[in-house]
Amino acid sequence: MRSVTYSMGVSLDGYIVGPDGGFDWTEPDKDVFRFWIDEIRDVGVHLLGRRLYETMLYWETAEQDPSLDDAEREWAALWNPLPKVVFSTTLSTVQGNARLASGGLAEEIERLRAEPGEGDIAIGGATLAAEAAASGLIDEYRVIVYPVLVGGGIPFFPQHERRVDLELAETRTFNSGVVYLSYRVAR
Repeated sequence: MRSVTYSMGVSLDGYIVGPDGGFDWTEPDKDVFRFWIDEIRDVGVHLLGRRLYETMLYWETAEQDPSLDDAEREWAALWNPLPKVVFSTTLSTVQGNARLASGGLAEEIERLRAEPGEGDIAIGGATLAAEAAASGLIDEYRVIVYPVLVGGGIPFFPQHERRVDLELAETRTFNSGVVYLSYRVAR
């Protein structure tokens, strides 16, 4: 069965965006960006909330930007053909290899898990991940911790009153001080 993973950059105090809505502190160095490229290779479909979808729209036309380096071109070449499912109550259309979700998150994940296919079902966006976590749908949390305290904003971890025991799967420290942590849900 395909695993559901939640992976995003986070400040040391636990936020994916700061109180001003910014996340410029997640600008990856070359090693971290290479890590993101390698991680996206293991994804078979990406579930996104509206805000993350709109942020990632840049990559739909990024290949036309002559200032892109080789790693950015490689990311775009992997990201653009990747199937994406967008959860939104305000969008009526989406671009690229994306479609609007036709049902609820749990139903969509159940359908995707039942389909033949390779790669993880990745969830991006804290609001969408919070809904998946509350329903016990996330199999693995992948946290890229940046060495910054932002003091508030949107938290990485959902705020719900349910304990979830985790098992450490992997760690990695980058020269920039960024730390990768991967935890599987203990079953």
